[in-house]
Formats: sequence, C-alpha cells, structure tokens
Amino acid sequence: MPTDIPTRADALSLVHEHVESESLRRHMYAVEACCRAYAREWGEDEELYGLTGLVHDFDYERHPDEHPLPGVEILRERGYPDPLVHAVQAHNAPRTGVEPETLLDRTLFACDEITGLVTAAALVRPSKSLHDLKAKSVMKKFKDRSFAAGVDREELVRGAEMIDRDLREHIDFVIGAMREVASELGLEGES
Repeated sequence: MPTDIPTRADALSLVHEHVESESLRRHMYAVEACCRAYAREWGEDEELYGLTGLVHDFDYERHPDEHPLPGVEILRERGYPDPLVHAVQAHNAPRTGVEPETLLDRTLFACDEITGLVTAAALVRPSKSLHDLKAKSVMKKFKDRSFAAGVDREELVRGAEMIDRDLREHIDFVIGAMREVASELGLEGES
C-alpha cells in the first residue's frame, strides 16, 4: 500500500483511466468544485474534500450495478485516505450500508445529485451558461418533476438538510462553486 497521499493529478489519472464519458467526468469535476468550496467555507481540508468529489463516481461507468464497491477497493489499494473512502461508500448507502456520518460524507452526498440538476438547468438556457443562472430558475426546474426526471428530488432536499442549508441557499452556493470551473464543465456559454 502506498505511503504518500494521492494528489489531484493521481485522482485525475484514475478518473481518466476508468471513465470515458465526458458527461460523467464533468459531473465529477462539478462535485469536486462544490466540495472544495464548502471545505473553504467551513475551514476543512480542501484537498481531501476536492479529491473525494473528484473520484466518487470513477467506477460507475464500468460497474453501474455494483458502484461504488469495486471503486472502494481500488481506492484502498491506491492509498486514498479512510475518510475519503468512507464518504464514497456513504454516498450510495443503499448499496453499501454505510450511512453519511461525517461532515465530509454529508458534503459529498449534498453535492452529488444537485450538480446534475444545476447542469441540466444551465444547458436549457439560451446562453448554455452558469454565469447567468439563478437559484430561482433551478428551483422552478426542481418543481417540474418531468425536468431532469432522473434527479431524485428527495435526495436533494435530504442533502441540503444534512449540511444545515435551505435548499435554495444550497443551490445558489452550488451554482457559484460550479461557475469557478464552468469552462471545464462546458458551461461557459455559447459565443
């Protein structure tokens, strides 16, 4: 087992080794940005939070019916820290039986699904940009169950509650965090 803590470069290499889908990679970049932003706000370890967001779904493409169990084993083999591994397990508690307990666990859970709704809301705007997206617009989309139907609205509410945020406030925070990496997410807007 490696003794050095993996770096972001290591995590990106892992993601690129296992994920071909650009949309899945962008999802992980979005979750990374949101986890990093919350870590900064709370005075937590930004690198740990960011790495957790970045690698949380790296095994999904190859193992959708077993995710995140195969990934957890790879993360352990590659020396990722226990708090990160626990959070990855906890973001899919129905499969792993590991409930979100720590602030890192709850942050990953809160940032995971919400980035999908925010991304979808940005993509249907004429600008296709995060820069003019407001929480009010996302809340309207949230209420329309046919929009981004795969996004579990109850999980969004539960995630916001887990980090003691009002859902609208959480959405606004997520939009701001995702704006920091909008070009990586393909959400800078059309020229």
